[in-house]
Amino acid sequence: MIHIIDYGAGNLGSIVNMVNFIGGKCELTNDPDVIINATKLILPGVGHFDHGMQKLYESGLIPILEKKVNVEKIPILGICLGAQMMCNNSEEGEIQGLGWFDATVKKFNSEMHNIRIPHMGWNNVEAKKDTQLSTVNSKEQRFYFVHSYYMETTNEDLIMYSTKYGDEFVSGLNNNNIYACQFHPEKSHKYGIELMKNFLLL
Repeated sequence: MIHIIDYGAGNLGSIVNMVNFIGGKCELTNDPDVIINATKLILPGVGHFDHGMQKLYESGLIPILEKKVNVEKIPILGICLGAQMMCNNSEEGEIQGLGWFDATVKKFNSEMHNIRIPHMGWNNVEAKKDTQLSTVNSKEQRFYFVHSYYMETTNEDLIMYSTKYGDEFVSGLNNNNIYACQFHPEKSHKYGIELMKNFLLL
């Protein structure tokens, strides 16, 4: 069973549909009594960084999530804003992130790289490390993106995926049981199906 955290700032329907499509079981919840017994979590998110963090603080779930992720070490997948919120902070706001990755969130420089913002549509994703979601020898993967900010870290051991858009940027992070994807696997057809199946098997 995958528990999808419903804190009021996520695109939940497509994630539920994807999990159901691949034969998994999932539940949307903001109930602390449910999350405390979870064995696998997804942290979704769309919109502004500060709004997402504020909603998560207001939910009262952060202490429980810290216990599940950092003490019990259950698998968790952050998607889009949910991935960014796992970082230390963001140029998009002033509220501190969860700090599960030593990383910051920065805005694309459209003038420097002559690119359109937001980065929207399909793009190639390269696996940079072997994880249980994919390996460096994986065939070419393409995923769907919608974002104006990206994750940046100086710790190369954390980088799970990279993507080129004007310049190369980090499109996925991993630290043991914590996985973060800037793209939307739930909207990425066969590539997303494979990734989500691998997460289901963790």
